[in-house]
Amino acid sequence: MALSKSLTGSLLIISLVIHVFQLAQSDDLMVIKSVAESPMVQKIDCDGACAARCQLSSRPRLCKRACGTCCARCDCVPPGTSGNYDACPCYANMTTHGGRHKCP
Repeated sequence: MALSKSLTGSLLIISLVIHVFQLAQSDDLMVIKSVAESPMVQKIDCDGACAARCQLSSRPRLCKRACGTCCARCDCVPPGTSGNYDACPCYANMTTHGGRHKCP
């Protein structure tokens, strides 16, 4: 009698674990489908935007490197070769450890 109760309890626990595992897998598939079906967010061409931003810089390699870092983090680059920070507040607010503007 005790053996059948423990066997029944074990089978119940195993079936519950299997059921929860199957639910978790189906939820994961639904998340993957919803991500795949959602429209992709447009990414900015950081190389092109930074090349335009840094074209008049006296140190173009340094400018493009800093601009590329800022673009990757903010996903935007202000128009023109300088200024226009109001178009991209994230880009404007990024600073170095010394408190200077990081982004050209």
